[in-house]
Amino acid sequence: MRLTYPAIFYPWQDKEGFTVEVPDLPGCVSEGDTLAEAILMGTDAASGWVLTELEDGKPAPAASPIKKVKPEAGGFVSMLVLDMDAYAEKYGNKAVRKNLTIPAWLNTYAEAKHINFSQVLQDSLTSIYQQEIAAS
Repeated sequence: MRLTYPAIFYPWQDKEGFTVEVPDLPGCVSEGDTLAEAILMGTDAASGWVLTELEDGKPAPAASPIKKVKPEAGGFVSMLVLDMDAYAEKYGNKAVRKNLTIPAWLNTYAEAKHINFSQVLQDSLTSIYQQEIAAS
């Protein structure tokens, strides 16, 4: 899912750099030493803010129309594009419950050894994922 949010950029007065605020995401503020860095940092902060909402079962907040966002003197408005699927894949922490089916004899063995089924599956899938990333 891709989302867009208007952001307000304020140049620093005493040196190069920008502060970036995302008005639709209360408290979402970041900064960067250059405009490019401020855009990246603002996008990262906004993505983290939205991911937290999504993991808590809440919807992503609606974005204000860019024309309705009015910066204070010296600021300007630009849009941030959030790739929530990529961000969640990299930083998401929410666990998802999955059922699995295994042979009864294997279940008896694993329970006798006090094996954590979830941990074994997570470790195996993480290993496969890391091998694919390394190969690409």
